[in-house]
Amino acid sequence: MKKNYEFWFIVGSQFLYGPEVLETVEARAREMAAELSKALPYPLVFKTTGVTCEGIAQAVREANYADDCAGIVTWCHTFSPSKMWINGLSALQKPWCHLATQYNREIPNDEIDMDFMNLNQAAHGDREHGFIGARLRAPRKIIAGHWQDERVRQRLAGWMKAAVGAAVSRSMKVMRFGDNMREVAVTEGDKVQAQIQLGWQVNTWAVGDLVQEMSAVTEAEIDALMAEYLARYDVHTDNTAAIRYQAREEIAIRKMLDREGCLAFSNTFQDLYGMEQLPGLASQHLMAQGYGYGGEGDWKVAALTAILKAMGEGGNGASAFMEDYTYHLVEGQEYSLGAHMLEVCPSLAAEGVRPRIETHHLGIGMNEKDPARLVFEGKAGPALVASLVDMGARFRLIVQDIEAVKPILPMPNLPVARVMWRALPDLTTGLECWITAGGAHHTVLSYDVRPEQLRDWARMMDIEFVHITAETRPEKLEEELLVKDLIWKLKK
Repeated sequence: MKKNYEFWFIVGSQFLYGPEVLETVEARAREMAAELSKALPYPLVFKTTGVTCEGIAQAVREANYADDCAGIVTWCHTFSPSKMWINGLSALQKPWCHLATQYNREIPNDEIDMDFMNLNQAAHGDREHGFIGARLRAPRKIIAGHWQDERVRQRLAGWMKAAVGAAVSRSMKVMRFGDNMREVAVTEGDKVQAQIQLGWQVNTWAVGDLVQEMSAVTEAEIDALMAEYLARYDVHTDNTAAIRYQAREEIAIRKMLDREGCLAFSNTFQDLYGMEQLPGLASQHLMAQGYGYGGEGDWKVAALTAILKAMGEGGNGASAFMEDYTYHLVEGQEYSLGAHMLEVCPSLAAEGVRPRIETHHLGIGMNEKDPARLVFEGKAGPALVASLVDMGARFRLIVQDIEAVKPILPMPNLPVARVMWRALPDLTTGLECWITAGGAHHTVLSYDVRPEQLRDWARMMDIEFVHITAETRPEKLEEELLVKDLIWKLKK
């Protein structure tokens, strides 16, 4: 589901140094963009050398209206008077990264003279450029270092993925089958504000619409999807009818999603009128293709799942809907067990192990028959969990660093996919911090989206960001949240 996004490189200079300098600036900018593009997930396209207020404003207007342009990267090769950037940056509607770099890595001892100094004024120009960003209070990412350094390229790549997440967010449509699980608070939220703030269009389709779509699915379509299941997964059940029913559900859901341009969906086990099974395997396989999902009507986590997937490796990374289910509180072995009734994306599965299709009774909801689902253990390694909650006057994105482990118990009678992890700084302290911040029980667990990217995304979307790390302590977090509360009340 990866789209062909690109980023525009706008380089600052001025007429003061003559046409030869401007020719050199453009040639170097084109070279840098071409070389950087080889190491970045999306092309960096040289657009223009900004030397006038009108020219910069025109480039920004074009960026705003170019669907494939996910953001701009600016750099000032020479001194670039910042007043001529005001009109453009004031009108900018796309994410902005200020790359504070210079063409040459070293000062050339034998060659440096005033001509060299006039041409290579990034140390001068980027400070002028940085001032106007601060004066405008414009949301921006600042990355400093030589453009050929691996760390700089990695950070720029991460920012690009966050900007793609912002682009996906602004075109996000979520299809809700039914409403939220009754009486649950955290899955609620202001859908109007979500569209204003995040761009999300969240609307409801009746379960009856889905049932009608399911009735039109052909046996040939089911046969084709069954072949795909067999190629990807191991079958550990004789109940072929249950698997075929999940295939019918998946085909119908996908047709409805694609027809309406939706990238995410939610449903609830309390509203399955006319259906035999809650979609389990169907939801899991749809998530593996990049769609977002939220259980119990949780449209916020459904949209966030789709966004993190788009931000991940290859435009569909190892990110998935997750729920904290139960704890292992043996001293020195404190872990959280994450799972869900049926719907955990196989992108989280341990390396080298094929998920198993199994059929089991689901002792909750309106299921007439036992749903088929994928069962597997999650991979080990550093990861994060992210929760987007509605605080009434604003949205808050809470991110916690975790260390996923191979489950320490085999749990042979647990018929669902599961991931086990240690929350940082430790389970109990991390839990206190999570609850203090108001984090939900539904999250997106991701192995390949980093906290810095989510901080960038939150800045782009103008929402609050809270990060729980190995150094976070509940009492300090309480103080931080009080300050943030005051700031956001003043801001709004």
